[in-house]
Amino acid sequence: MALVTAVAATGHDDDLVPLLDACAGAGLYVRAVAWDDPTVNWGRFDAVLLRSPWDYTERLPDFLAWCEQVDQATRLLNPLNVVRWNTDKHYLGDLAAIGISIVPTAFVEPEDEPMEALGAFLAMLSTDEFVVKPAVSAGARDTQRYARAQDFAAGNHIARLQAQERGVMLQPYLSGVDVAGEAALLYFGGQFSHAVRKAALLPAGDGVRQAPMAMGDIRARDATPAEHHLAERVLAGVARLLQLEVPLAYARVDLLPGTDGLPRLLELELTEPSLFFAQAPGSADRFAQILTRMLADDTVRARTGTG
Repeated sequence: MALVTAVAATGHDDDLVPLLDACAGAGLYVRAVAWDDPTVNWGRFDAVLLRSPWDYTERLPDFLAWCEQVDQATRLLNPLNVVRWNTDKHYLGDLAAIGISIVPTAFVEPEDEPMEALGAFLAMLSTDEFVVKPAVSAGARDTQRYARAQDFAAGNHIARLQAQERGVMLQPYLSGVDVAGEAALLYFGGQFSHAVRKAALLPAGDGVRQAPMAMGDIRARDATPAEHHLAERVLAGVARLLQLEVPLAYARVDLLPGTDGLPRLLELELTEPSLFFAQAPGSADRFAQILTRMLADDTVRARTGTG
């Protein structure tokens, strides 16, 4: 199995070594390989697992074309249709449409007039601050927190992203994150593994975030019953929307407390999420066992002609 990374992620993927070790312990032969290495024959692998191809946001068409190539040669994890859907955060609109509680989100497309779109958003905003970020992004890159009075600066931020032909997201800044942090719930093979607390990444007054792999303070925590319930609804909704027949190899559900204290979906990470093995002893081994089982099931289906 290939564990897919990127040259840009070298030294930043804290999950890679624990996963290599866990896979070796589970009897899996694995290699860490850069997704854009032209010398790799992807068909030699039984599966290709996306782990840290973190430069894809700057090269999305190339990355998706590569995913299509891999999908034709072997098994891509997560699957191609999931990756296509999940690499652009317009997926939040799809989930909201089926009743999932998301952080309220307005999208500004490249052809929209930025100040007009921002004005319409601010007219509906019930908080004092808001966030501007690209619809295709990772690690808080090109993201900034604004006060209402900074509408001109926010409009310029939107226009800069539009000039790059990028869609833009506008969301209220939910101040509960400053105290409770962001909850991330990790699922392997459809089963809950562990949860962590991620500290707020957008201090007031900071400029536009440029770090593509920003992580901040990460600590283990227990997920509340309400967070479990929402995360499971999210994953069930994805299965219906994308007509998935088997559970996803991995999923990370990122939640924020809403103004009413109830959790809201901030992001759903199904492409290349950090899995925070260091904060949950045994979690890398659990994931390796799931992967071993998935590959074994593939072998059985291939031999019997089923599935």
